[in-house]
Parts: sequence; C-alpha cells; structure tokens
Amino acid sequence: MTDVSGASNITSSPETIRRIFDECRTIAVVGLSSNPTRPSYTVASSMQQKGYRIIPVNPLEMPVLGETAYAVLTAVPVKVDLVSVFRKSEEAGKVVDEAIKIGAKAVWLQEGVIDETAAQRAQQAGLLVVMDRCWKKERRRLAEEY
Repeated sequence: MTDVSGASNITSSPETIRRIFDECRTIAVVGLSSNPTRPSYTVASSMQQKGYRIIPVNPLEMPVLGETAYAVLTAVPVKVDLVSVFRKSEEAGKVVDEAIKIGAKAVWLQEGVIDETAAQRAQQAGLLVVMDRCWKKERRRLAEEY
C-alpha cells in the first residue's frame, strides 16, 4: 500500500541520516537522469562532489556523471551501500525489494517518494531507511549543525 498523503510512520531520524552519510559511500541512484535540470542529476552531482561514488540506474540512460548506467539495480556489478530512489511512489516498492535482494545497507526515498509498506519491509530486513527527504538538503542541514 502506498501512502501519498505525506504522513509517515517511518522516522528519518538525524542519527539514521548521519549514519547513512558516514557509512554509505557507494550510492546507486535509481532514476538518475542525464538532464542537468532534473533533481536526480543535481542531487547525484552533489553526492559525487562530496566524494561519494555514484552508480546510475536507469534503462534509458548511457553514462551519467562519468559513470556507467545500468538498466536495473540487480545488474550493478559492485557492492552498493545506499539505494537512492528517484521514482514515483508507486514504483518505490519494487526498488526497495531489489535493494534488499542485493544486500544494500540503506534506502533513501527522495523528497515526494512515499511508500510506507516498502519502507517497513526495508526496516524489517535491517536496512536504514529515509523517506520523503532530499539527500542534498539533509546534507546541507547537517553541515549547518556543525
């Protein structure tokens, strides 16, 4: 069941967000676009500039930000720490299931991406979960705290 109301039972705590920033260095960005005006591109570019390895996952893309793009998450040949989801809420559950399958440490459902059931599955599988938050905004907010 997808909750598109904006209400969330998933707590994207500051501690969880800090752990993801500290522990998750390889990030698969599902839905990454090569269009520099798209939020997925600007956020992934920021991730890359902060020293994280970005792996584009989008069947419609060639290399993005200098990295090979893969059609699906399960095709990525390296260990992925974080799966960042830039897909419609209705499609998030499939991505979360793939993240669990590949053994990712965490999933981050970007701002506007809400799927309570999928987030709960990820938490039950032991993944760190952030939902309906922007990676770039959270990184900036965290930097301002210090």
